[in-house]
Amino acid sequence: MKSFLKLTAMAALSAFVLGSTTTAHAVEKNIVEVAVSAGQFKTLVAAVKAAGLAETLSGPGPFTVFAPTDEAFAKLPEGTVSDLLKPENKEKLVSILTYHVVPGKVMAADVKTMDVKTVNGAKAKVKVDGSTVTIDKAKVVKTDIPASNGVIHVIDTVIMP
Repeated sequence: MKSFLKLTAMAALSAFVLGSTTTAHAVEKNIVEVAVSAGQFKTLVAAVKAAGLAETLSGPGPFTVFAPTDEAFAKLPEGTVSDLLKPENKEKLVSILTYHVVPGKVMAADVKTMDVKTVNGAKAKVKVDGSTVTIDKAKVVKTDIPASNGVIHVIDTVIMP
């Protein structure tokens, strides 16, 4: 019985250590690296690269990114994403993407109903209604994904300036 308890305790400790390592590892990645490894932001990452913002969002920050999923981009009218990714539409793409970024690191616990100034200079409306948080018309579906240079909050809709 003692051996069983010892083995169980060692397994629990190993799981804790491995879990802690995984969490710490995620924090070592910057926002772009976290988005790439998540697998649900392929369109966002492609857009960030096309807009020339990957280096900025890999920099020291801190940044708060409201990250639309691939499904959020799929809600846009057909052809919108491919049109935005064209070199001649880079300025518009930059404007849209920087509207999803707020300077500083804002954790979910710090969010309240207010207008926030985005990196592109325009204000976005954040609304807290019980446990539901929206930014403009996008619902925040997951919060506080840590990165070495900020935090990501997942949204279900692409927001437009």
